[in-house]
Amino acid sequence: MIQLSGSFVAMPTPFTSDNKIDYTGFSTLIDRQIRYGTTQLFVLGSAGEVTLLTIEEKKQIVHEVIKMTQGRIPVFFSAASFTTDQSIEFAQYCEKEGADGVIFTVPPYVLIPQTSVFAHFDACMGSIGIPCGIYNNPSRLGVTVTPETIKKLSDLHSNFVLDKEAMPNVEQLVQVQRLCEGKVKIMCCDYPKYSIVLPTLAVGGTGTANIGGNIIPEEVALYSRPWTDFERVETSRTEYFKWFPLLQQLYTFSNPIVIKAALEILGLPGGHLRKPYQEYVGHHRDELEKMMGEMGVIDKYGARY
Repeated sequence: MIQLSGSFVAMPTPFTSDNKIDYTGFSTLIDRQIRYGTTQLFVLGSAGEVTLLTIEEKKQIVHEVIKMTQGRIPVFFSAASFTTDQSIEFAQYCEKEGADGVIFTVPPYVLIPQTSVFAHFDACMGSIGIPCGIYNNPSRLGVTVTPETIKKLSDLHSNFVLDKEAMPNVEQLVQVQRLCEGKVKIMCCDYPKYSIVLPTLAVGGTGTANIGGNIIPEEVALYSRPWTDFERVETSRTEYFKWFPLLQQLYTFSNPIVIKAALEILGLPGGHLRKPYQEYVGHHRDELEKMMGEMGVIDKYGARY
């Protein structure tokens, strides 16, 4: 079973000027992630404008991205949907295509109780044999997956390997690590208002499931390594503090608005945003470009393709 650690980058979906999926752009971005030390990729998450894609587009992305990455870097796909049956169907499609793993979420809007959360994940995890994880994001989904539920699922499903946490609650991290004893790897989001990167690593988490790595992949890979010795602790803290202001800029608006603007500043294939998102323009974008220039990001990563 795959061992997840380090930088797990949630990728945007690049679009062409006529709003089609830019697969050449996908290939460019994937090659860049591999070159700079990213250890896993996550596709079709919220950073990928997944709710603005048709089911046919999602399936085509799975098919094409697996061809680009197989044997080069592990890739997980989001199998989140509005119903349990739809989540299962898409997860099974990903498995058939050869995906390395999938991520499930609590269905949005329905605000189900914890018993239903367990039943949903239990059915989803039991429907496939490939590695899987959950994305615990109550701010978007309205429901928290409790440590006790995560523990029950861990006991039942050997393919449950990842808990991606996105909430400002260190007790959640401690309890998941304590109850699951490392069987389920904890990787956290890099949202600066939560600031749980260092606490996640401190309690035994194995890395970050991030969006910052889209822009500074080598630096995020460096501070996302599990803490196996004190040198790594010092490096992680120093690098994270250094790049924290850029993370604040990247999260000025919902993903992937600022990420795509930053990719365009670097001359990389970010592509257009699908409506109802609006392009990132004006003084906010100017501030982003200025910071990227002052911090050396443009000099290091700027490119034309």
